[in-house]
Amino acid sequence: MRKQLQISLALVLAGSAFVVSAQTAASTSSPAQGQAPAPTPVAARSVTQAPVQAKVAMCIGCHGIPGYQASFPEVHKVPMISGQNAKYISAALNAYAKGERKHPTMRGIAQSLTEQDIAEISTFYEQQVKVDPVPETIDPPPAVKALLDKGNCASCHGANFSKPIDGTYPKIAGQHADYLYVALKSYQTEGKPYLGRANAIMAGQVKQFSHAELKTLAKYLATLPGELRTVPQSKFR
Repeated sequence: MRKQLQISLALVLAGSAFVVSAQTAASTSSPAQGQAPAPTPVAARSVTQAPVQAKVAMCIGCHGIPGYQASFPEVHKVPMISGQNAKYISAALNAYAKGERKHPTMRGIAQSLTEQDIAEISTFYEQQVKVDPVPETIDPPPAVKALLDKGNCASCHGANFSKPIDGTYPKIAGQHADYLYVALKSYQTEGKPYLGRANAIMAGQVKQFSHAELKTLAKYLATLPGELRTVPQSKFR
């Protein structure tokens, strides 16, 4: 008889313990009526920056390395794009995507981007660096001035070639000379499947120059104080 009572009491206590345990679990896992559930902790991250950082990760392998050189169509430094106009970067990427600018690597990258991607990447690089305003006028040597006047370069690229009259035109002051030379020559190129740039205004301007004259212009423009920079970046976390 005593043994049966002991067994009954043990069963009652076990059941009570189960009920209490279940109620405790429910109170910790379910919110009270009318009360929002507690947020689940997540790793801290920047909602606005993380996405664009992932998008520009494909750019920094060339444009984020000071002095980095490309080998197509000839050896030259890749352009500095930090501080460049966002509208120009967007226009350039869209031109690569459409094939108006012929460059296999850049076209492949540009075609992988959405309109939103291009807008975010362009804004990122425009805002990545801020430098002191450059002087509005610097008098070039007479021979160079004659070439600049012949091409009417300042009419689009603005005061000291750092203040374009429209955001879709690039800042070119201080840009790498070898890149400028390759870019200018590309507007003279026609009928090549992987080389050349289609731009009626630039084509009309550069076709009146010899390669030696284009090189003279590129070297001079590279010596000017500019607002473009290469910001070193190894990787994003």
